[in-house]
Amino acid sequence: MNQRDAVIVAYGRSAVTKAYKGGFSKVHPVTFAAKTLQGVLARVPQLDPMEIDDVIVGCANPEGTQGWNMARLITQLAGLPKEVAAQTVNRFCSSGLQTIGTAANAILAGQCDVVVAGGVESMTRIKNMFLEEEFRDPALVEKYNEAYMAPGYTAERVAQLCHITRLEMEEFAVRSHALAAAAQDAGAFGDQIIPITVPGPDGAARVIDQDEGIRRGTSLEGLAGLKPCFEGLVTAGTSSQMSDGAAFVVVMSREKADSLGIAPIARFVGFAVAGCESEYMGLGPIYAVPKLLRRTGMSLDQMDTIELNEAFAAQAIPCIRTLGFDVEKVNPEGGAIALGHPLGATGAVLTCKALSRLRRKGGRYALITMCIGGGQGAAGIFEML
Repeated sequence: MNQRDAVIVAYGRSAVTKAYKGGFSKVHPVTFAAKTLQGVLARVPQLDPMEIDDVIVGCANPEGTQGWNMARLITQLAGLPKEVAAQTVNRFCSSGLQTIGTAANAILAGQCDVVVAGGVESMTRIKNMFLEEEFRDPALVEKYNEAYMAPGYTAERVAQLCHITRLEMEEFAVRSHALAAAAQDAGAFGDQIIPITVPGPDGAARVIDQDEGIRRGTSLEGLAGLKPCFEGLVTAGTSSQMSDGAAFVVVMSREKADSLGIAPIARFVGFAVAGCESEYMGLGPIYAVPKLLRRTGMSLDQMDTIELNEAFAAQAIPCIRTLGFDVEKVNPEGGAIALGHPLGATGAVLTCKALSRLRRKGGRYALITMCIGGGQGAAGIFEML
């Protein structure tokens, strides 16, 4: 054991709600993120907030309602001391995992002792899932127009490249909903979710403590009736859901945890990112995972659970096949097709899911990985302590 190891001592997430019509659709993202942060910090009462060196928050669309350095606004509403610094990070779909990697690296380098990391996204507030032409660089459009390709269209490209059929995608989606429903019924998400009280439609207080995206009874027959969204095979039923949510983890050096009398939950093992063609962005994990395994000297056989973000069934299936994942270990409690994908928060949400499962099932190692809009992949490994 190394006293400079970066360890996670607390984790928690909000419920993941439906964009536009869900529990957080009329709640400002600073508000539901701040309440999530408060809930996570309450799990480590030994930690004096003044000892937090930095708060790093991922957000894939840090503009408009989510602009003005969301991280700083969240800490202010959460009541953290003014001396606690904060930064907002954007690596699109892996923003929430990137912040954890950044926090851990700062601790390993000896520049910080305590960092809170996580992410937030209110997809309710996102006007477009693509960049309007008026904001695109004409020089890049001429050189490589695919750099601006919207994720849905890249999913069609991947399906074509990897010969993924619509039936395969729909079978994958049915699995995701069935596993998520079973996990919710078993109370698997209970220790992860920070209950958040919001005003209800009638003005009365309402507690949001359940993921809203799960469609029970999803069937192949039902999915077969959906129309394609992107002029091909991909439908809403085989895509990740647009969602609102937040998640955080508290990362500190093992030395600091020992001095505070806090028992570490997990150790940060490693993190890696890699690039790929923008038009095949869904295949990013195929490049990031091997890079991470080489750097850490680990193998897939050592992983007890794998959280692969289901941006689209079209990309998740070839990632599983190409990387040689044990399907039984992948998203055993459902993925983003059923539970949603609040972009900037997802990496931290998946980390909470994985740590919770290892805690309950007695596993040791978890792999978190996802594709990233624009053509990248990210992956991280955690060891349960």
